[in-house]
Amino acid sequence: MSSEIKKIILPAAGLGTRFLPLSKAVPKQFLPLADAPMVSYVVDEAREAGMEEVIFVVNEASKNIAGYFQKDAKFEEVLEERGAKDVLEKLKNVSAGLENVAISSVVQPLPRGDGDAVLRAEKAVGKGACAVAFFDDVFSSKTPPLSQLLNIFKTSQKTVVGLKKVSPEKLPFYGVAGVEKIASNIYKIKEITEKPPMGQAPSDLAMCGRYVFTEEIFHYLKKTQPNAKGEIILAEAVKLMLADGKMVYGCEIEGEWLECGNTQEWLKSNLTLCLRHPKYGPVLKEWIKKIK
Repeated sequence: MSSEIKKIILPAAGLGTRFLPLSKAVPKQFLPLADAPMVSYVVDEAREAGMEEVIFVVNEASKNIAGYFQKDAKFEEVLEERGAKDVLEKLKNVSAGLENVAISSVVQPLPRGDGDAVLRAEKAVGKGACAVAFFDDVFSSKTPPLSQLLNIFKTSQKTVVGLKKVSPEKLPFYGVAGVEKIASNIYKIKEITEKPPMGQAPSDLAMCGRYVFTEEIFHYLKKTQPNAKGEIILAEAVKLMLADGKMVYGCEIEGEWLECGNTQEWLKSNLTLCLRHPKYGPVLKEWIKKIK
């Protein structure tokens, strides 16, 4: 098995129910974080981590998600004719660095869980290991989170799950890993508990939307039984791997986790990135002083 992973699956077929009614008009992945859509952050991370193929899993309403990252020569020509240099530069930045990255999409007809979304991409991935990332988990870090996971995979050739410490009161909202520490930020995952009751979590390490999988993940997703809602859950497939004695590593990601899974968390993350923006941050900070 090659130690190089060049393909990543980005599930983006959810209904965005936590963002209704806003998500009825604007797909969740295109909600802004500062001056860029949410989805652009994970694509940038994938590019920085050396991914050469990005595979979106979309629904019928979000089929054109890949189009956002593609160069629009005609539109750029119009902007150039109008002398809109600043706007033209922003538009060009969207596709900058993606010249050697293939972006494609597969359709998930019905929202049947994140595991089903990953399984839909099996044919597009083909043979070999792949990465998986969720666009509503954004990170601010010196080293891309995916690169941190890939560094562990290169030496282990085993599945690696991104983990992040969260406060005790938040643990019941996550999948939480029971672990055995191996190094400063590397763990052997022994169990996964989905949304544990308060005080019953196996650790303070939550799964945070970044994975590197060996190709056997597709085998285990096919074995995973749907839950009561008819959904195939990715974490359940990982639990099956553990039950079969497969080694699964956990990587405690270094960096700040900016969650965007619901309206409140997205607003907080959006405000954080807006205030840190080199151009708009100083202006917004001054404005906030005036409206207090």
